[in-house]
Amino acid sequence: MANNIRGKKVAFLLTNGVEQVELTEPWKAVEEAGGDPALVSPEEGQITAMKGDWEHGESFPVDVTLDQADPNDFDALVLPGGTVNADKMRLEQKGVEFVKAFLEAGKPIAAICHGPWILIEAGAVKGREMTSYASLQTDLRNAGANWVDREVVTDRGLTTSRKPDDLAAFCSKMLEEISEGEHAEA
Repeated sequence: MANNIRGKKVAFLLTNGVEQVELTEPWKAVEEAGGDPALVSPEEGQITAMKGDWEHGESFPVDVTLDQADPNDFDALVLPGGTVNADKMRLEQKGVEFVKAFLEAGKPIAAICHGPWILIEAGAVKGREMTSYASLQTDLRNAGANWVDREVVTDRGLTTSRKPDDLAAFCSKMLEEISEGEHAEA
């Protein structure tokens, strides 16, 4: 990856049920570009990922719990999908507040698949062009977003993608936004 994000700390906000590849591929991209990823979760210890909605994946260690995480310690935020993960996270008030802090600070945010659900709760989608997993298009439109069916979309520092097949484009654009310092404006 051409984008160098050396010294940038990137929070990955998620919980049990995250789509494994939507965690591991962006994580690897951040590491390969010189960034420092951190798994932030309301859970302590480890979270268990999923492969699709039915098959359990691997477990991953939580670096910092949501209670202890300070958005000021991070340069960017990644919101992986996974139906179960995204549905739990949008109901997690501290998670919604964590996302709002990134918006208010103007830091880059990247969300894939079902990840945009928490962006709706954070009031971050109105007037933005976005994409997501197809089943979220009505939710995003109802919240005021201009939903489009493209592999990756960036609007004012907010990068979104549809599904695991879009990960190459998602990771590339995510790193570009972090390296350029583009920010998600509230």
